[in-house]
Amino acid sequence: MIIREIKVSDAESLVRLIQQVEEESEFMLMEAGERQITTEQQRTRIENMKKSGNSTIFVAEIDNNLTGYLIAIGGTARRTKHSVYIVIGILKDYRGQGIGTKLFTRLEAWAREQSLRRLELTTVIRNEPGVALYKKMGFEIEGTKKDSLFIDGEFVDEYYMSKLL
Repeated sequence: MIIREIKVSDAESLVRLIQQVEEESEFMLMEAGERQITTEQQRTRIENMKKSGNSTIFVAEIDNNLTGYLIAIGGTARRTKHSVYIVIGILKDYRGQGIGTKLFTRLEAWAREQSLRRLELTTVIRNEPGVALYKKMGFEIEGTKKDSLFIDGEFVDEYYMSKLL
């Protein structure tokens, strides 16, 4: 398994990976088929993130196939440039194999290199494997977003979690 920063040439593979993760998971923000992004739009997004200095994407690669991703979206205002919001997704068949741990470890090293201070994310409360991973990686629950998402006909709460570096 290779954990690396994304390359512009990965745009098409990343689009497919995100779509597949959204099809396989009940815990992602977007439902299957809801996200409409082209390879060219993804390529532009990757280029812009690389220029920003506080945003990036890490991918997990096994046998030349992308199996997971971690997107770090940096704040754009002066008051939030020290902070990144995280989105992580791993293909169902590869969950529980340490990919998430390795993605977060790589993220933290990068964040320290960039002199970032705060990592943050939200997660559906009933996403027990995700919550366990985030806690293992040093994230703490800061609060609960009540009725944050509407999933399968019901409102669900999310945890707001963060880690200070």
